[in-house]
Amino acid sequence: MTLSSQTNHNIQTTAIITSLLDTDAYKLHMQQAVFHQYPNVEVEAEFHCRSEEDLRPYFEAIQDQVDLLCQLNFQKEELAYLTSLPFFKTDYIEYLAGFQFKKDTIEIRNDGDQLQITLRGKWLDVILWEVPLLAIISEIRGQARYPQATAEQASQHLHRKLAKVDALSSKLDMSAFSLIDFGTRRRFSKAVQESIVDKLMAHFPQFDGTSNYYLAFKKGLKPVGTQAHEWFQAHQQLSGELADSQQLALHTWLKEYPDSLGIALTDCINMDAFLRDFTPALANTFVGLRHDSGDPIVWGEKAIAHYQQLGIDPQTKLLVFSDGLSLENALEIYQHFAHRIQTSFGIGTKLTCDIPGVESLNIVLKLTACQGKPVAKISDEPGKSMCRDEDYLRQLKQAFHLAS
Repeated sequence: MTLSSQTNHNIQTTAIITSLLDTDAYKLHMQQAVFHQYPNVEVEAEFHCRSEEDLRPYFEAIQDQVDLLCQLNFQKEELAYLTSLPFFKTDYIEYLAGFQFKKDTIEIRNDGDQLQITLRGKWLDVILWEVPLLAIISEIRGQARYPQATAEQASQHLHRKLAKVDALSSKLDMSAFSLIDFGTRRRFSKAVQESIVDKLMAHFPQFDGTSNYYLAFKKGLKPVGTQAHEWFQAHQQLSGELADSQQLALHTWLKEYPDSLGIALTDCINMDAFLRDFTPALANTFVGLRHDSGDPIVWGEKAIAHYQQLGIDPQTKLLVFSDGLSLENALEIYQHFAHRIQTSFGIGTKLTCDIPGVESLNIVLKLTACQGKPVAKISDEPGKSMCRDEDYLRQLKQAFHLAS
């Protein structure tokens, strides 16, 4: 049996995504900011598979799921839930009431040497595609390659991990440990993510919320998330000067959310470049910072030193770690920074796609252009850098005083 026929045999034809709330919180938070600040800005984004795995056999199944996704609307009870939260404004909720994914903004192809997906259109229309699309691809691939894997296996494996964490943490004060589920985009399946969240709610007192708005709504959890790399990338073409783009992104975020959602992502360029732009006013106003690439200890020490240099008590600030974490290394980071600064840990793939015998899939969808011009992510980790335009990349590095 060929992989293609095996794929078609194993994959369900019912909808994988059944609610538009089944997405990461930062997507809705960013979309509201785009709705108010940049409603007519045009962007492009591309899918990338960082794993060495051919995803073309899943082409037809992905297309079918995209068709089903484009039929969804926000339900009245979902909109009522969003209205109850302090983040959202009435005009944006009214916009969501009529929102549907637009099929003409997505192009899916399998005529190259890898699955190709490109998004083009208004940022407002494109921004919500990423999370459900990646979750669809991950679940289709999981069904095809590991048809015997179950949510119960994932839950049992987590139970064993929690027992090990109990042993490791017996000598630690865990009262300030905070674990967040960040696992939607690369989950093995929707059922696996829900079973993991249920297990954490029942057996891990330090479980403190989820990035998934549907699970937050359904289970009464705290929704967690602010902004992603695309927010900073887009501002590279929305500011007059490249060197001003990070500060514009930060100030515009505060314009939209002056009293909430105050965690800033630091690694669109790199941590050193970010801190040069993180002025005393910004450092005082933002609640904390999020780590997503590079050595977490080095990054955290730089954050603490920056706060101290500005005369800010680091213990009043929060560091959110979210780069490929496991429970074990989250505990190591927590122990290193204990009593020096507040910490929180967003764990994704190693919670929601951690099943014995299952190899997780590393897939991303990143912004490549804004207003018809290139944008880039440099990052604190070379393997996470993204830009096909070498001339633009040189300009960006020069603007932020980085070595070529």
